[in-house]
Amino acid sequence: MTAETSRKPLPSFKAPAQLGYVEPGIQERVVATSPAMQVMTSLRNVSASTIRPGASLVEANQTMIARGVRLLLVVDPEGQVIGLITARDTQGERPIQMVHERGGRFEDLQVRDLMIPRESIDLIDMRDVMRAEVRDIVATLKDQGRQHALVASTDQATGRTRICGIFSATQIGRQLGLSVQTFEVAKTFAEIQAALAKEY
Repeated sequence: MTAETSRKPLPSFKAPAQLGYVEPGIQERVVATSPAMQVMTSLRNVSASTIRPGASLVEANQTMIARGVRLLLVVDPEGQVIGLITARDTQGERPIQMVHERGGRFEDLQVRDLMIPRESIDLIDMRDVMRAEVRDIVATLKDQGRQHALVASTDQATGRTRICGIFSATQIGRQLGLSVQTFEVAKTFAEIQAALAKEY
């Protein structure tokens, strides 16, 4: 039997009268016990939002707005992740404090000045995520006091680790039907946990 004769066409069906389409960013509603994968942004499906370390904070903010995200991976010319920066870093109190301490102007600050360096980034193993539920991710974010968590997988053959997904408190809140747009991490998690509690 040749490769050509062993191929089987997939079955098809006629479009029903009620036929919709999936829109990007519209995810199904989740509950506390939903699989964690349901609230993860997979970098296999969505391109990572990146920026170079020498970019200005203004550029970082513009990139976040254009991509509709609140976290950027900071990459070197070889495409290696050397840090990350969030909207909280660029728009919160840190830039103001830095200008006050160093002198100079806000416009002079670069991503490298405020980014979280690679060695300080906490990663979650993809194998653990595949066994986790939404409530586990919320607990992890709350424990770390962060609005984002990065998921990574390591190639067993090469030993190379790559970021493959991102969890966002804002995204989880949105999928729970909440409008979460705040830098107040404690308030964000209080809202999310209250929404999860209603599911019981």
